[in-house]
Amino acid sequence: MATGTRATGGDQQQPPAMSEEQQEDGTFYLQQVTITEESEDDYQYEEIPADDDISILEGDESLENIVKTIEQQNEDLKATAQADDLFPARPVSQRPEVVDDFLRNFLITMGMMKTLDCFQTEWYEMLQKGSLKLQDVGFVPDVYAQNQLLEHEVKNVKKDLEDCKITTNTASETLIKLRKERDFHRMHHKRVAQEKNRLINDIKRLKKHYASFEPTLSKIKEKYNAAIKQKMLTSLERDRALVQMSGLQAALRAIECGCDFPVAMTSGYKGHSECRKDGPSHRALAEARAIAEAREERHHYDPPPDSTKQLDSEFPIDTRVNPYLAQMKGSPSNLLRSGGCKMTKTLKVHELAVSCLALHPRKQILVTGSDERLWKMWSIPDGDIIMTGEGHGDWLSGCCFHPSQRCRQTLRGHVDSVNSVEFLPFSNTLLTSAADKTLSLWDARTGLCAQTFFGHLHSCNDATFNLKGDTIVSCDSYGILKLWDVRKVSLMLSVDAGPHPGNQVIFHPSAHLVVMASNDGTVKILDLPSGQLHSLAGHEDAVQCVRFDHKGEYVVSGGSDGTVRLWT
Repeated sequence: MATGTRATGGDQQQPPAMSEEQQEDGTFYLQQVTITEESEDDYQYEEIPADDDISILEGDESLENIVKTIEQQNEDLKATAQADDLFPARPVSQRPEVVDDFLRNFLITMGMMKTLDCFQTEWYEMLQKGSLKLQDVGFVPDVYAQNQLLEHEVKNVKKDLEDCKITTNTASETLIKLRKERDFHRMHHKRVAQEKNRLINDIKRLKKHYASFEPTLSKIKEKYNAAIKQKMLTSLERDRALVQMSGLQAALRAIECGCDFPVAMTSGYKGHSECRKDGPSHRALAEARAIAEAREERHHYDPPPDSTKQLDSEFPIDTRVNPYLAQMKGSPSNLLRSGGCKMTKTLKVHELAVSCLALHPRKQILVTGSDERLWKMWSIPDGDIIMTGEGHGDWLSGCCFHPSQRCRQTLRGHVDSVNSVEFLPFSNTLLTSAADKTLSLWDARTGLCAQTFFGHLHSCNDATFNLKGDTIVSCDSYGILKLWDVRKVSLMLSVDAGPHPGNQVIFHPSAHLVVMASNDGTVKILDLPSGQLHSLAGHEDAVQCVRFDHKGEYVVSGGSDGTVRLWT
C-alpha cells in the first residue's frame, strides 16, 4: 500500500473552513490519498524445478536495480533527517517592521515609484518641521506580518508539493514496471509449464514407440545368435573334415610305402590330435587303396606333405585347478597399500615410448615393446639386456611369452575398436574391453558372447581378472576404475582416478590392491579394503603399462619417456 499527497487548485471544492479571500486567491491545500495494489490471491502458480538462471531486463534497468535505487534514496533521506536532528536550526529573533519601512517596501514591490517619491518628500518635510514624531509612528499591525509568514509557508508547501509529485510519479513508473515484469514472468511460467508437459508427453510416446520394437529386436538377436552358432558348427565340421582327409592321406602314404599301421593319428571333435593303437577302419583303408591304385595307373606320385605341420589342438577343459590361487593367500605390504613404496630402479630400455610389458611365468625376465618397432628382453631387477627383436614395420601394441599360431576364431559383437583381450588363466573364458564403453565375456570354444558389462561412460582401455576369476577391474579414457562381480554381472565399486586416461590396470596377487597406469605420468594404487587412492610419481611422461612381479613384492611400470621403473 502506498500513500501520497494531492494538490488541489481554487477551481476544486474548498474546505468549509477557508475564507473568501483565500477562495478568490486560489489557495492550494494538501489531501491524503491511498493507492492500493492489485490482489494476486486468485492466481495459482505451478511449481517448476529451476533448470537454469533466467535474467530478464526491461529497458536499461532490471527489477533488482530498481529496488536497489529506491532503497538508496530511502537511505539518503534517512541520513538527511539524522543530520537535521544532529544540527537543529537556531531560532531567529523577529523584529516587528515599522510603518514607514513597510510602506516603502510595499511601494517598491508594486512599482509605484512616483508615489514613493511623494511619500518620502512629505515624510521628511514633516520630520524636519517637527510635526511628526517617530515614537508616535508605531509598527505594522501583526495581521500583515502574519500574512507574510503565511505567504512564505505557502511557497514552501508548493515546493514540497512539487517534490511529492516527482516522488509519486517515480513510484508510479516503478509500479508499472514491476507489474509489467510480473506479467512477463507469469507468461514465462505458463510457457515453461506447457513445454514441460509437452516434453513429458513426448517421452511417454517415445517409450511406447521403443517398447513396440522390443519383440522385433529380440527376434533379430535370436536369429543373429543362431546364425553365428550355425557358422561355428559349420567351421567345426570343416575342420573335422580336414583332419579326416589328413588321416586318409597319411594312410595312403603308408600303403604306398608298404608299411603297416601300428599307430594312427585321429582327430577329436574339436581338432585335438591323439595317438591310438587301433588300426584304421576298413572303409578308410579301402578309400586309401583306391586312391593308390588310381595314382599307379596315372604313373604319378605326390610328394608327402610336411610332416612337421601340427594339427589344431583341442580346447582345454574348464574343470582344471588354477595353480596361481595359492598366491592369493598372501597380503601386500603395508607400505605398498599406503602408497609408501619408492622408485628403486630406472632402466632406459627404449628411445621412444614403452607400449607394453610382459613377465616370464617362472623366471625374472621382462619383455618390453616400444613405438620404435623393437622388442627387448631384460633380466630384472639387474636390468641386463638378454636379446633384441627386430622386424616389425610399425609400433608394438602388445607382447606375450606364449603366442597363438594361427587364427582359430573371430569374435564379433563389439561395435568399436577392441582395446584389450585376456584369457582367464587355465580356462576357455575370454575377456575383452572396447571403445564402445562395454566389457564382454566370450566362450573361446564356440565364439559366442556369454555376458556384457555396461556402466562405463567413456571408452574402455583395459580390463583384467583377479587370480580367483570372480572379479574384473576395468579403466576408461577418463581415469574411472570399476570393479565387477563376474557371477552376478553387476557393478561392485566405481572410483574416479581421473581426469587423465587410465591406460592399463592390474590386480595384486592377493586381490587387495589395484594398480593403474595413468596418462598423467603417475602410477595409481587403490587399496580395496580401505578405499584409499595413492599415486607414485616418477615418470616424465604418460605411464602406458604396469605389472606386478610373481610374488607381488614390487611394481614394474613402462612409460612414454622410454623407461621402465621398479617400485619397491
